[in-house]
Amino acid sequence: MLTVAYGEATLDKNNVLQNVSRRPRRCERRKRAGHPSTSTADEKNDEVKKMVLANRRITVRGNAEDLNISIGTCYSILSDNLGMRRFAAKIVPKLLNFDQKQHRMNIANEMLESVRDDPNLLQRVITGDESWVYGYDVETKAQSSQWKLPHEQRLKKALQVRSTVKVLLTVFFDCRGVVHHKFLPHGRTVNKEYYLQAMPKTPEFAEKQKLAYAPQ
Repeated sequence: MLTVAYGEATLDKNNVLQNVSRRPRRCERRKRAGHPSTSTADEKNDEVKKMVLANRRITVRGNAEDLNISIGTCYSILSDNLGMRRFAAKIVPKLLNFDQKQHRMNIANEMLESVRDDPNLLQRVITGDESWVYGYDVETKAQSSQWKLPHEQRLKKALQVRSTVKVLLTVFFDCRGVVHHKFLPHGRTVNKEYYLQAMPKTPEFAEKQKLAYAPQ
């Protein structure tokens, strides 16, 4: 095709292949003076940022196609010029609405005011928590680790599973430690009535009925 187009001035096939093989390929793009890239100008940066803020889940390809720029240029604008990164959403137990957030903020402000009025309030607070206790709980890798000399063999242990026998343990504690604990009877459900019955009926605990009790 080259010979037909350019006639005798065209190099033969062998010379062309030798010249191509001798020249290393340049992957980087040379910058030409006096010809700035219009796709990375300020207006392009603003357009890319505007589209991303309007749709946080837009892809680089979709953004590049809408603005008629290359994918590499669009990614360079997002990462280098705008300093943006794409992250997956963080998993949380529950998303609170506005009323729930406001309610928690009001409770927090009331607690702060109570602590300002009485600095020893938190020292008298009793709270509680529950956890499953198994008949046999498998040791973790750190718990079963042991020291050994260089000539000794590595410790071996059989594969074990956690026991299916378990019971729910409810623990009440204050700033000094555990105050009371109770195991959940078979067939019972953990609710407000159970917590009221599980509270210790001791004189020391009765004096703390004025305290703020908030199960975690």
